[in-house]
Amino acid sequence: MPPPPTPPPKLGEGSLEIKSLIESLLFVADEPVAVERLASAIGVDCKAIEDALRELSEEYEQRGLRLQRKKGWVQMITAPESSPHIERFLGLELTSRLSAPALETLAIVAYQQPITRAGVEAVRGVNCDSVLRNLVSKGLIEALGRLPQAGRPIVYGTTFEFLQYFGLQDLAELPPLDEEERDES
Repeated sequence: MPPPPTPPPKLGEGSLEIKSLIESLLFVADEPVAVERLASAIGVDCKAIEDALRELSEEYEQRGLRLQRKKGWVQMITAPESSPHIERFLGLELTSRLSAPALETLAIVAYQQPITRAGVEAVRGVNCDSVLRNLVSKGLIEALGRLPQAGRPIVYGTTFEFLQYFGLQDLAELPPLDEEERDES
């Protein structure tokens, strides 16, 4: 029987400060991490994590990294401004462009999420099945669940990949809608 794992040192016992620990955890994470999971791993409350994330986010504004947030989840990403250099360094092809219908559908989902296919179609006035499937396959939107009503329609919302694609750190960075556009939706 293997020995039990050694508990991590308590903060202040030769350990790194909270910001540095968060940075280390986000660096090794291959996907977004829940704030609660960070708090549990470090052994502090969620408020301490949120405070440290705010400080890290401010520090990263002067560097090549950013923190990307969606609800209670966070991940470390590279600064959007560095993407052409990263693509060249990694030898990646240029990012594929989205069609006008895909961009229109994506905007509707981003601003009105969670939203059903019927909700998107009511705004666009055309069938959106293939466009929604395309956006899901590109990882820009995802099914968030189903509504508890007849037919149990799927509700869609944006993903972390959506934030990355458009260089956003948070959905709050979406540009505000004009009053005229808001009245039409």
